[in-house]
Amino acid sequence: MSRWIDHTIWWHVYPLGFAGAPIRPTAEERALSPRLDRLLPWLDYLIELGANGLALGPIFQSESHGYDTLDFYRIDSRLGDDATFDHLARACQERGIHLMLDGVFNHVGIDHPAFAALPEAGPHSREASMFHLTWPGGGEAGGATGEEAEEAGEAWTPGTAPDYTRFEGQDWLPELNHSCDAVVDLVADVMNHWCDRGVDGWRLDAAYAVDPAFWTRVLPRVRRDHPEVYIVGEVIHGDYAAIVTASGMNSVTQYELWQAIWHSLAEANFYELDWTLGRNAELLRTFVPWTFIGNHDTTRIASQLPDPRRAPHALALLMALPGTPAVYYGDEDGLRAVKEERLGGDDAIRPELP
Repeated sequence: MSRWIDHTIWWHVYPLGFAGAPIRPTAEERALSPRLDRLLPWLDYLIELGANGLALGPIFQSESHGYDTLDFYRIDSRLGDDATFDHLARACQERGIHLMLDGVFNHVGIDHPAFAALPEAGPHSREASMFHLTWPGGGEAGGATGEEAEEAGEAWTPGTAPDYTRFEGQDWLPELNHSCDAVVDLVADVMNHWCDRGVDGWRLDAAYAVDPAFWTRVLPRVRRDHPEVYIVGEVIHGDYAAIVTASGMNSVTQYELWQAIWHSLAEANFYELDWTLGRNAELLRTFVPWTFIGNHDTTRIASQLPDPRRAPHALALLMALPGTPAVYYGDEDGLRAVKEERLGGDDAIRPELP
């Protein structure tokens, strides 16, 4: 790929929250509304900050918060439609702003058409191959073959739904079967579809939960048509360098450095940061990490620190240390919010902006 990423600083936005869309919408609240247009006046602000990349959270049709996708080819009606997206992509291109989308390819929403079709499609269907399933009678026919699939087919009666593997135990998030050819084809096609429409990069959500070998089947097909595309995976812990090498991604999220920055500043204890900087230097032999001091899943940096006067030190570290830096919208203004482990506990850290 070209080295445009070497000169990119991202402004990271959670679009549904930013634009004031209802996160748990009623049927009426799903009416088409071009809320993505609200980003347009902020593009010049992005440039004034010194950034030149816009990293968007989920924008595809979903059940609620965007990470429970219903249609990978459709802009969420709460944000607009294809025309709304094209308007934003064109405005970014005119300003030299690179555009990144959030690809939620580990799981789908429970009402995704392929999953919803299972009770009638049955264990031998294409839809069944796309998920990890257990059918009545004990047959595991999510991509299974031979006796196992035959047993499932014999035990199944039309209208009977299978049990399924859930992402992190959440009933509304069925996991995709990443060894399935149909899933490989779907993800590669989705990524190419949106790259054709002006997308420069992808954040791969929950990449830590996907076998890196899956990406070796997908990413070459994307890069064949879009050789300059940038791919960063959400990886929280593990051997970052090995995951990048095995998957073919360009980078992964540097959660170790995020933790060390806020923790060291909060406690004025820099031993953890010193150790992590050594680790970060080692990573540079393999790839350049995606660095950040806040995102849509974390308590705001201004709320992490007992003394808000220390927050500028976090910014200095983000911009001075090796990495591809991303600023989460509102952190530059010192917004405060705490992530809570409950339903709706992310809402405060994903606010609407005027």
